[in-house]
Amino acid sequence: MTHPERPHRNFYGRIRGKTLKKSQKAYLSEDLAPLSPGAVDWDENPEREPLDLDALFGGKPVWLEVGFGGGEHLVHQAASNPETGIIGAEPYINGVAMLLGKIRRAGVENLAIHPGDARDLMDVLPDNSIARAFLLYPDPWPKTRHHRRRFVTQEHLEPLARVLQPGAIFRVATDIADYVRQTLEEVPKAGFEWLAERPQDWRVAWDDWIPTRYEQKALREGRVPHYLTFRKI
Repeated sequence: MTHPERPHRNFYGRIRGKTLKKSQKAYLSEDLAPLSPGAVDWDENPEREPLDLDALFGGKPVWLEVGFGGGEHLVHQAASNPETGIIGAEPYINGVAMLLGKIRRAGVENLAIHPGDARDLMDVLPDNSIARAFLLYPDPWPKTRHHRRRFVTQEHLEPLARVLQPGAIFRVATDIADYVRQTLEEVPKAGFEWLAERPQDWRVAWDDWIPTRYEQKALREGRVPHYLTFRKI
């Protein structure tokens, strides 16, 4: 059988941080595998067979959060929207462990987790299968020579657009002015329209927003959050 050719993908960023607590190691060993969305990694799915999201979430609408950090927003949305299924992708294993602890405490059951590169996940998400996506305080890669590493490049945005349903909402939150600039330049090129009509539309958080630890740090350090809302055309 001929398999798709595995693309060469550079990965930038941290995979691990401080030594995990004993409880966090237990979360990873006990809770992570049951929360898998299915066969995502190339080694286990070289044919790149699409995930069966209907089986995973019982036919519920599916949302996607790319880079969920410590998982505050992901758990909040899952608890507030039990009629949806939400997949989170995050390669930083310390953040995954923090999320698993929050899931235990919140008791939410409508979540799936991919502890790796979102590009691998988007490979196996069916076309037009995601009803909403979130990119919240992504790694800013502030140096000009590193801007190509940001998520808001066509390498990431084109597959995201493929998996989003027509009319799906894509939310981006960042406190970095140049990230706002690049987002507003690149996201529309991938087939999205920016929904802002007045300054309040990007200065005020969404009604269902919960501040994350990254946002709290930004505010302490005097940076201004921006909340950008796009719709897939």
